[in-house]
Amino acid sequence: MIRKVDLVDTLIHKGQRKRLVEELRTKGISSEVVLNAIDSVPRQWFFPKDFDQYVYRDAAFPIDHGQTISQPFTVAYQTQLSGVSKGEKVLEIGTGSGYQAAILLAMGADVYSVEFILPILQQTAHLFQLLEQKISLFHGDGSLGIPGFAPYDCIIVTAGAPNVPDTLIQQLKVGGRLIIPVGNTKEDQKMLRITKVSTTQVKQEIFNDCKFVPLKGQLGWQ
Repeated sequence: MIRKVDLVDTLIHKGQRKRLVEELRTKGISSEVVLNAIDSVPRQWFFPKDFDQYVYRDAAFPIDHGQTISQPFTVAYQTQLSGVSKGEKVLEIGTGSGYQAAILLAMGADVYSVEFILPILQQTAHLFQLLEQKISLFHGDGSLGIPGFAPYDCIIVTAGAPNVPDTLIQQLKVGGRLIIPVGNTKEDQKMLRITKVSTTQVKQEIFNDCKFVPLKGQLGWQ
């Protein structure tokens, strides 16, 4: 488990982050708010120890329990699509390493995050405690959301779902956005943005192909 002494951020790391930011610009990330958050969050704190040479590659990387820390482009892309602004209440489905949540926190969001796999949640909760960053973490079935704290301005799902769970749409405010990859478990996933136009209507937009680990839970891939 990570210790306080492990939370270092060297000049080399900072230089690597700046190069990553410029790489993300070339790949179409244009939101300065998102890019500034990527530049400000040390990814190595959320990354498996002893793999420092891979931290700032624009690639996903395995973590425990068959999960991954998402590719920086994917994190930036979902965050850019979300249009999250300071002070908004955001629900993240799939806490994982905590990196996506840390980006949202850096943008000033009020972050709630739910993780299905308890040991991953415990490790990430320990990290956020060391960082003294305020985040509301939950263990449970993310496909059902966290209705007790709804409604949310935005919900970001960091795992591939077979369909769009209606439970998540119900937990959005009017005007809220759901960012979710939908498709089969391994390929043909599409990134969707669902905007809740009114209490009874939504607008669906389809974006890039993507590839995520399967969403676990009652409305995911059981």
